[in-house]
Amino acid sequence: MNEPTTEQTTRGPRAITDEAVWTPWLDGLRTFPDDGYRHAVVLAAHPDDETLGASGVLQHLHDRGVTVELVVATDGEAAFPRLSAAERVELGRVRRHELHESLRAQGLPDVAVWWLGLPDSGLAAHRDELADMLTGPLADADMCLVPWPGDPHPDHQAVGEVGLRVAPLTTHRWSYPIWMWHWLRPRDLGVPKSRAFGHPLTTGQQDRKAAGVAAFTSQLEPGPDGSAPILSPAMLRHFARDREVLFREPPRRSAPVERFAELYDGNADPWGVTESWYERRKRAVALACLPTEEYGTVVEPACGLGALTQDLAARARHVIAFDPVAEAVKQTSENTAHLPNVEVRQAALPTGLPDGPLDLAVFSEILYYLDDDDLAETITRTVAALRPGGHVLAVHWLPWAAEAPRDGMDAHRHLLAHPELDALVEHTDEQFVVNVLRRR
Repeated sequence: MNEPTTEQTTRGPRAITDEAVWTPWLDGLRTFPDDGYRHAVVLAAHPDDETLGASGVLQHLHDRGVTVELVVATDGEAAFPRLSAAERVELGRVRRHELHESLRAQGLPDVAVWWLGLPDSGLAAHRDELADMLTGPLADADMCLVPWPGDPHPDHQAVGEVGLRVAPLTTHRWSYPIWMWHWLRPRDLGVPKSRAFGHPLTTGQQDRKAAGVAAFTSQLEPGPDGSAPILSPAMLRHFARDREVLFREPPRRSAPVERFAELYDGNADPWGVTESWYERRKRAVALACLPTEEYGTVVEPACGLGALTQDLAARARHVIAFDPVAEAVKQTSENTAHLPNVEVRQAALPTGLPDGPLDLAVFSEILYYLDDDDLAETITRTVAALRPGGHVLAVHWLPWAAEAPRDGMDAHRHLLAHPELDALVEHTDEQFVVNVLRRR
């Protein structure tokens, strides 16, 4: 973790944020989820970033059998800018050695390290090269952990932004802050608390993290040029706490149709809608939440294989079901061919919504795949198409899908916030959330 350059830190006096300022902010964070990851790739701009920001998380993943790999963009040779070229080479060698010693102290001796050797404090000018070098390590990752792209250090920003761009769509993306704790404050607009998750550290993890940090003696002692230590006591207090903070870094755009089309290749039931107890129970609970026995016109986007479509057909005079995937449309058409009141189309949200009038709109496992613009337009079109007194049924999985810009709770919050929709029913359990809303 190199200190930001003078240009980034001296635009007028910059106050150091004491650890006590962050303490209230840390309360009430959601717990970092254990999503059964298989292969985690951790990116760092400099040797020691990963230890300071995420040692406890790495230990936790490693102890659960996850394959953990570390990619370090630079050798951290520019930590003390006044060093000569030869001294920088030596410092880079030292910092590589320190990292391997630190991993051993953390109980992570088998973590593979990819050294990219890019210029320290110059990564912003090497984004394309960095992207090419990250493609291989990230190709098979189902989780990636990068420096927070908003961190007030240009190297951290570059690695975070490029890593998130290169990571496959199916990779769960997370970031960890470093200089945020020291230079920013909880109320700063750029601090994304809504996406913050906490990972509590056991006593053992804290001890191993402390031992790992202690291995970076080049950062804890004055520099060869007489500079103050990079890791000051005030800085270290941010990383000696009993928890770590990660930010969820979801995709910014709606999940592409191609991703869903891939799921149907070679798998007739990619969601397990016919055999999964979760799917069968979810449908039963959602349908039981509907306060009206029979509806007129019902629309069901993202109908999949049509399992819910068939249930809706038993309670509606006309069901319009649509899906953007051709194979899903084909399957639903076949599965509902015996139901004359079902109409199946190939279309996607938000433009696929009919003009109405509608008596019920059903959103099952779809809204969290929409970005801000598509979700807003979907809700606007839905409200416009509903008759006064018409209903919206929304049911979504609570965990955060890798391809999704948001989780299910966030999608439902957008519905509940609409001024023309009144909440009628809410059901929340450990797996999914159901809301029924009425059009005013």
